Amino acid sequence: IPHSENWKNEYIHPLKSKEAAAIETELLRDYRFGQQQLIEIWGQACAIAITKAYPLSSLTKKQPTVLVICGPDQNGSIGLVCARHLRMFEYEPTIYHPKRSSHSLHQDFTVQCEKMDIPFLSYLPTEVQLINDAYNLVIDAMLGPEADCANIKEPYSGILVTLKQIKIPIASVDVPSGWDVEEQSQDGINPEVLISLTAPKKCAVSFTGKHFLAGRFLPYDIQKKYELNLPDFPGTDCLIEL
Repeated sequence: IPHSENWKNEYIHPLKSKEAAAIETELLRDYRFGQQQLIEIWGQACAIAITKAYPLSSLTKKQPTVLVICGPDQNGSIGLVCARHLRMFEYEPTIYHPKRSSHSLHQDFTVQCEKMDIPFLSYLPTEVQLINDAYNLVIDAMLGPEADCANIKEPYSGILVTLKQIKIPIASVDVPSGWDVEEQSQDGINPEVLISLTAPKKCAVSFTGKHFLAGRFLPYDIQKKYELNLPDFPGTDCLIEL
C-alpha cells in the first residue's frame, strides 16, 4: 500500500473536477445509487476517519467537542452525516450551518442531527480564541469540489478568514474550503487532515498532512473506466490512510 508521498507517483489517479462530477453522475444514473445513500456512505466514512486521526483518548479538552462547519451543498450534507455518526461514537459535535439548503434531502439530514440533540450555532464567533478554547478540532465540510473558489461569497469568505487564524486542527472533507480542485491553494486554509472521497482530487497531490481515502463502494467497472488505481483497503475497512 502506498504511504505518504508514494501514492502520487505510483498508483492513484487524482481526479479533476470534471471527472469527479462524471463519476457521481454515473453512480446516480447508471448504477442507481441514491444521492442520500452516497452522502450517508461518505459521511459515515468521514466520521470514522476522524476517529482514526483524533481518537477520543487523544483529545486534550475535558469534553470531546468538535465543531462541524457545513456548507450549502453536498459537502455540507456530508458534514451533517459525519456529525451524527460522531455523536454515535461519543464525540460531542456542534454544527455551524449558516445557509441551509431548501433541498428536502439536506433538510432530512438536518432533522436527523436535531433529533440527536446535536446543537446548532446561530453564529460563528469572530473571536478566534473562543473557538480554540471550546473545541478540540474543526471539521471543514463547507465548500466542496463544485464550489467556485475564485468567487467565494459571504458568509463563507468570512468563515475562511476565521479558519485561517484558529490554532486547533482542521480536518477537511474532500477538498479544503477555498482551494481550487485542480491545484493546491497558496494562501488558503491549512488543514491537518484531508479526507478524500471516491478518489483524491488533483489539489491533494501536494497535501502534506494526514490523508485518508474514505468510502469503499465504487463499482469495479467505474474504477477501471477512470483508471483510478485505488489502493487495497485493509481487511473490511471503509477507509485507508494514504
